[in-house]
Amino acid sequence: MRLERLMTMGPAELAGRSRQALFGALERVSGTDLARPLPDGFVARWCRAARPTARFFLGATDAATPRVLAALLPEARAAILGAAEELLAGRFALLGYRDLDFGRPVDWHLDPVSGQRAPRRHFTRLDPLDVAAVGDVKVTWELSRHQWLVTLAQAYAFEHDERYARSALDHLDAWIESNPPGRGIHWTSSLEIALRLVSWSWVLHLCARSAALEPARRARIVRMLAAHATHAARYLSHYFSPNTHITGEALGLYYAAACLDELPRARRWRAESERILAREIDRQVLPDGAHLELSPSYARYTAEMYLHWLVLAERLGHPVPDGVRAGLVRLLDFLLGVALPDGSMPAMGDADGGSLLPLARRGRDDLRGVFSTAAAVLARPDYAWAARGLQPETLWLLGPAGAERFRALRPAPPATSPARVFRDGGVAVVRDSWRDDAHQLLFDVGPLGCPVSSGHGHADLLAIQGAFFGAPLLVDAGTYTYARGPWRDAFRSSQFHGTVTVDGLSQAEPTGPFAWRERPRARLERWESSPGRVLVSASHGAYRRLADPVEHRRTVRFVAPDRFLVEDVLEGAAEHLVELRFQLAAGARLERRGPWLEITVGDGRGVDLRTAARVPLALALHAGELEPPLGWVSPDYGQRLAAPLVVFSARAQLPLRVVTVLRPRRRPPDATGTGA
Repeated sequence: MRLERLMTMGPAELAGRSRQALFGALERVSGTDLARPLPDGFVARWCRAARPTARFFLGATDAATPRVLAALLPEARAAILGAAEELLAGRFALLGYRDLDFGRPVDWHLDPVSGQRAPRRHFTRLDPLDVAAVGDVKVTWELSRHQWLVTLAQAYAFEHDERYARSALDHLDAWIESNPPGRGIHWTSSLEIALRLVSWSWVLHLCARSAALEPARRARIVRMLAAHATHAARYLSHYFSPNTHITGEALGLYYAAACLDELPRARRWRAESERILAREIDRQVLPDGAHLELSPSYARYTAEMYLHWLVLAERLGHPVPDGVRAGLVRLLDFLLGVALPDGSMPAMGDADGGSLLPLARRGRDDLRGVFSTAAAVLARPDYAWAARGLQPETLWLLGPAGAERFRALRPAPPATSPARVFRDGGVAVVRDSWRDDAHQLLFDVGPLGCPVSSGHGHADLLAIQGAFFGAPLLVDAGTYTYARGPWRDAFRSSQFHGTVTVDGLSQAEPTGPFAWRERPRARLERWESSPGRVLVSASHGAYRRLADPVEHRRTVRFVAPDRFLVEDVLEGAAEHLVELRFQLAAGARLERRGPWLEITVGDGRGVDLRTAARVPLALALHAGELEPPLGWVSPDYGQRLAAPLVVFSARAQLPLRVVTVLRPRRRPPDATGTGA
């Protein structure tokens, strides 16, 4: 660790890191994980009692759940069974990848995208971010989160077909054989260990009645569960990525304590997990409900974690502090406020494509499962409205009673204004109604990433996204990858966002896959909202680092019923290259009609765009370019699609003012052009 980093650590962090390093060194030298062996009597009792059977989510333990779910949501059952059959055939769909081949038998250390295989060294001798040594660890880790084993277990719960349970448990056996405690890439992250604890707990409960879960196999699994929990508890992420990592790890310990509740150390796991979860809800959920990472994706992760804790704690009779529910409500209200008119989650900052536990087959931006369960747990009609009907996750977590709790609500849109600003989260929402066909602009008026590290932030200061008649047309490009390299840097750069760049430079320069040389921030200067009118203005000084310092101010106005005005002012004293960028959705079509640029999707929904300045603005279109990368969007991790990027540019003496008019317009379906 660098000396300058050591100099910034307080006594508690120095002691904590030193203790973890000492444990790691002792484990490496001794060749063991130093975990106390489980008492034989405990293992025997656990197996004889056919545990686990009761102290878990009602939806996983009530035999009526699959029957009720199949009756109410037959399409959910069909999706699970279809996915399970693909898994039996050895086809894996993980993150944004399809038909990944990990070999037969499965090679748990392989990244099939790069072909790189992580070495089976002690975890203290591996760097998960070293692409040359381990490939893209996100792909390797995703396989070993074993959430797809839960899909097989769900299929078994529906059909009682032993093929599904046997396949899930055979894979679990193979993983245990190939990944002894402490050795290999799958022991380098306590979060990944915690997520396996979650998945394995569900597999055990859903397959509890399977003949394939014989005593010897139960014994192997319970010993590895305890090894996972012991390792996670010892190497909690108090100082490395102490946000969703630490909450996910705490939830994993809570799961382990529930499954192994007769084990004396389980009481410590539960106490530690409750302490962390109660503390972190106030630290990570900002006063306005935004998540500390300033990314809706990580906000959704956090909401899932706390929903699982609330539901399982209620089932076990464990009290949860009142402040936890209040923090969760703030977080869910934020997600509700920034959601696109179609109910999906917008991309802002990083999104890693994963989830806590995908109990239903859905896209990474689909919030319906979260809001369905939140509606049943918190009795909120607006969450039921956002869920767009009962979702399968609610039954799996709460059992048939969860369906009744949901159906007792009268879904209704929020009573608050659809136009609002999240000052702590740095997002202004300019929206005309709560209808599905609403017009909406999202305006980034906050800092680059979270105040702790900015690790998951993008250089997107003052960027806008726009949906018109509910169709997202102006978008954030997404994330694509976390692996160090040019694509990671490109998707985080200002050139991939709907903002203004100066002299061809991004607003900030990356120094690694999760680090920045500078940490600029936007400043919200003005917010006014009244029926039929919204005005929001913000500025940033990211380009003040230039020899001639440049300040950028952007003002967004909405005038009912359908007119958005975007004013960009660049303050400086010299000549600069100014580029105004609009990243369009994949599949958007363009046609130039006089001064207007018509942007449309196939069903005719669209927006007309026009810019004006005191100097001529050159128009350039980019799509799917490689050198340098331009004109791409990433709908999921590992996926990239060519998509039009519109750039208006001028080399001009500053100050310069550019005004853009956005005018929503419907046209006959497919009556669109393809070029400008």
